[in-house]
Amino acid sequence: MNAADVMTSPAVVVNPATTVRAASALLGDHGFSALPVVDDEGRLVGIVSGADLLLAGMTPETVNGPVARVMRKAVISAPTTATPAELTTTMLSQRLRCLPIVTEGQLLVGVVSRSDLLRILTPADAVLAARVDAALRAYSGSPRWTVSVHAGDVSVSGPFADVAERKVVEALVRTVPGVRGSSVAS
Repeated sequence: MNAADVMTSPAVVVNPATTVRAASALLGDHGFSALPVVDDEGRLVGIVSGADLLLAGMTPETVNGPVARVMRKAVISAPTTATPAELTTTMLSQRLRCLPIVTEGQLLVGVVSRSDLLRILTPADAVLAARVDAALRAYSGSPRWTVSVHAGDVSVSGPFADVAERKVVEALVRTVPGVRGSSVAS
């Protein structure tokens, strides 16, 4: 597995002429921490973060000005061949929330975020088990049952007050997105 397998592609980008106002709207609308800045050929030429935009100030002159005035030109990036461990090391050591992924010619092909890396570190079954467990805790108010998941099939075991509660738990488990099958046992 490498950066090409983990990255979000295509990346949402801006060009140097994009206004600060437009870049700010993109960051806010998408919940990103930063946007790569690319030239007309798609080469990475900078990055602009929410912090960069805030530090630039929100005067009418600034917000209507181009991103080129506030972007950072020195950009840390990674190749498509970087491993998840290398991406993690770079992001943590440089305190980055996102990392542009480029080809040898500095063509931007995607972006890796912390969320992208966390997704590969957490197996899908573990995520599904946590979601089912959260739903059951919300229902019961306490951790009464044990949840296990294998390939999307959920098993819930533990004590049930009666047959009706068991049926409620079965129905609740089936409402969790990603559950392929379920079994409930005392």
